[in-house]
Amino acid sequence: MAQERKIALLVDAENVSHHRIDQVMAAVKNNLGGLVTVKRIYADWTKPNLSAWKAVLQKYAFLPIQQYSFVSGKNSSDFALVIDAMDLLFQNDIDVFYIVSSDSDFTRLAMRIRESGKVVIGMGEKKHTRIFCYGLQ
Repeated sequence: MAQERKIALLVDAENVSHHRIDQVMAAVKNNLGGLVTVKRIYADWTKPNLSAWKAVLQKYAFLPIQQYSFVSGKNSSDFALVIDAMDLLFQNDIDVFYIVSSDSDFTRLAMRIRESGKVVIGMGEKKHTRIFCYGLQ
């Protein structure tokens, strides 16, 4: 029996709408198969505009990662996601990384993970019309 792939799902909640998470979860389930062993979602959860994410966190058992925005316009949550992704990469327990965000800040991260022989799937919203998915295999 083949060993099941281990998947990390890392979500940048400040750049993806909570309305899209059902699509994201369906795509993860249907795309490569495997076991989602890590589900983390990053944001400054003190911001009132993110309160709608609470139901999503409970429904899908995401671990919310709090990253305060000490300075307006900075990518604090993005850095936290990158650090966690690199930690997971070097622990060598994850086979597939899903990075969910609607900005291109994670392109170099995806390339670096791929250089280590892992599968990377990027997901996000394109002009707020639909979810898109691209893979680097």
